[in-house]
Amino acid sequence: MSFSEIKKDPLSASEHNLINYQDTYTHFNWQQAQQRIAGNKDGLNIAYEALDRHVDEGFGEQIAIRWLSKQGLAVDISYTELMEQTSRFANILLKFGVKPNDTVFGLCSRVPQLYISLLGTLKFGAVFSPLFSAFGPEPIRSRMEIGQARVLITSEALYLKKVNPWREQLSSLKWVLLYNVTGPLPDNCYDLDALLEESSADFPARLCDPEQLALLHFTSGTTGKPKGAMHVHQAVVYHSISAFYALDLKPGDRYWCTADPGWVTGTSYGIIAPLCNRVTMIIDEAEFDAEHWYQLLSEQKINVWYTAPTAIRMLMKAGGELATQYDLSALRFIASVGEPLNPEAVVWGQKVFAMPFHDNWWQTETGGIMIANLATNAVRPGSMGRPLPGIEVAIMEHTEGGEIKATTKANQVGELALKKGWPSMFRGYLHEEQRYQKCFVGDWYLTGDLAMCDADGYYWFVGRADDVIKSSGHLIGPFEVESVLMEHPAVAEVGVIGLPDEVAGEIVKAFVALKPGYEGDEILRKTLLGHSRKRLGAAVAPREIVFRKNLPKTRSGKIMRRLLKARELGLPEGDISTLESDEA
Repeated sequence: MSFSEIKKDPLSASEHNLINYQDTYTHFNWQQAQQRIAGNKDGLNIAYEALDRHVDEGFGEQIAIRWLSKQGLAVDISYTELMEQTSRFANILLKFGVKPNDTVFGLCSRVPQLYISLLGTLKFGAVFSPLFSAFGPEPIRSRMEIGQARVLITSEALYLKKVNPWREQLSSLKWVLLYNVTGPLPDNCYDLDALLEESSADFPARLCDPEQLALLHFTSGTTGKPKGAMHVHQAVVYHSISAFYALDLKPGDRYWCTADPGWVTGTSYGIIAPLCNRVTMIIDEAEFDAEHWYQLLSEQKINVWYTAPTAIRMLMKAGGELATQYDLSALRFIASVGEPLNPEAVVWGQKVFAMPFHDNWWQTETGGIMIANLATNAVRPGSMGRPLPGIEVAIMEHTEGGEIKATTKANQVGELALKKGWPSMFRGYLHEEQRYQKCFVGDWYLTGDLAMCDADGYYWFVGRADDVIKSSGHLIGPFEVESVLMEHPAVAEVGVIGLPDEVAGEIVKAFVALKPGYEGDEILRKTLLGHSRKRLGAAVAPREIVFRKNLPKTRSGKIMRRLLKARELGLPEGDISTLESDEA
């Protein structure tokens, strides 16, 4: 299905942050971006740019966060109050003897304690690593082991269920700070809320070397353990300007990012970038409900809304007529990220909200939005958009001789690559330098995504070059799921793939070969589903499990996930043969 460009816009071009895309892109230099922050020759600090700077400039009374609890309670936190609370947290780390560059992990839902601890960690000069609260014990443990966790911030309930059983086996973990404590504190834990009340609200943000590690974001690979992508304080330069350009944020905007704070979007554009642009962030603790979401958009008078394709598809399923019951006139810009947004959803946005969803593209490794459908450019439904100022993009062809070169042909499919040098580019995979170096060819970062560029400079996502599964915006590594299923005594081999799903984008499906003496009946299938959900969490565990006598393998014995997927999708035999040779 093809769609025409969508140009309707509630604002005139001169009212947007990026007035002339081509002129800005052509003449852009990083000094312009640097001028948007207050860092100096002595260093910078992400938390200072997000909070303290605005207080110093006289905007301390503005609301930084409006937190909406599941019970409907609304709590406003001003920039001054959030600055003071983050200083209290930094003083807690100082009291415990935490050192700069130690890693603080946050296993939290959308609660004020998360935002306080993340920004307080950065203010102190330590490293923060967010965890998805729906993870099971095994993904949490593996990431904390790789990151050598020193401090953990979590709720009492999450700690007792997911961390306490194995805590003593992680020798690096020294301090566990709990919020929402309802009973006697578990052994070797501290009450975070009580500590915040006792601590001093005075802690000047430490000026850090721009290359000092600040954030550790884990992303799954197709094989091996999760990868810890390292980001530095210099990333704030790009956080600030990319949100200014790609999300059209203006000081005083009411902004709602629905991304879970356990993922990179929920950190970069759910906390840091919006605060750097001095908006009021609306934080909703409740889970998705179509009527509730429309009510929130209306009552909170949201101006800019950043959400995910899965959520958009769920709203579409609920029907556009529901939106007509609410006043959504405050909305002026809506955007999507997490996986490619299908053209129908873009057009549906125009019909329901009188503006299209603006899709954009980036990765955990890039640290910020690289390609976007911008407010001043016409939206081409199904396209990722155009590169942001300062970002140089190419489509790379892999030649038969093993060389990689950029193509200048329009609509030529190849691997999407980015020219090194933007401030939020990851600086490595923790403890895996060789793996990091393999991501680059010369000055180009190879993204692992296949794409093409049309004659007008719009980029189009084609597919992933590896097997990583994207389900409801979450990246899931097949190896991680396979490893947990392999723990069961009945399982001999496992192959895990992602299959298209109308709502989630993809669902996880596992193919299991059993050991002799076991029968692949319904009882065992339910047992394996329960085992995987307990260990991995419902968001990561397989939705479906089927039994096979044998799984297809390469000559070296590697299970051919792509062949499993091809057969599930009913691809022609010729396509399957191609997949087999590629895997071999």
